[in-house]
This record gives sequence, C-alpha cells and structure tokens, in this order.
Amino acid sequence: MYIYNVTIKIAYEIETAWLQWMQETHMQEVIDTGLFDSYQFFYLHEGDDEEGKTYIAQYQTTNEERYKQYIEEFAPALREKGYALFGNKFIAFRSILKKIR
Repeated sequence: MYIYNVTIKIAYEIETAWLQWMQETHMQEVIDTGLFDSYQFFYLHEGDDEEGKTYIAQYQTTNEERYKQYIEEFAPALREKGYALFGNKFIAFRSILKKIR
C-alpha cells in the first residue's frame, strides 16, 4: 500500500471555508479520479502557531503507478482549484509513503 500524504498549514481566517471545501468537495474529487481507494483526514493536535493550524490528508492506493498517474493527470488541476479559492493563505507539503507492514 502507498499513502499520498498532504500536510497543509491553513491561515486562521480561511479555516472554516477551507475545512468545508476539503470535506465536501476536494477530498471526494481526489477519490473520484479512481486512483485512490480511501482517505483519512487529520488535525495536527498541538500544531497551532501564530500562522495557523495544520491538517493532514492521506489518500491510500495499491501501487506507485496509480499515484504517479494521479500526479501527472489530475493533481495540477485539483491544486489549482485550491489556489483559486484560497490564494496564498495556505501552504502544502506532499510526500508518498510506502507501507512496510
């Protein structure tokens, strides 16, 4: 199993709207690509600072090829939607995890 891990720092002033968008729209759009099987969404407890709050979205897939296909074919357009809605009020760090056991 592979996990596409996205850690996002959100400015306080967009938190409510961003959370609604993530939960009602964006995460389902990622799943709707057919390249991920499930997802989880986390709040980083004790991760708040003067810049905002931190959340983590994790999307599970069965192999690296599906992840690469998502990155090449779908990620740019889906990321652009977030920037169009929220501008520079967030920053995202992405990584791919491979489950060991």
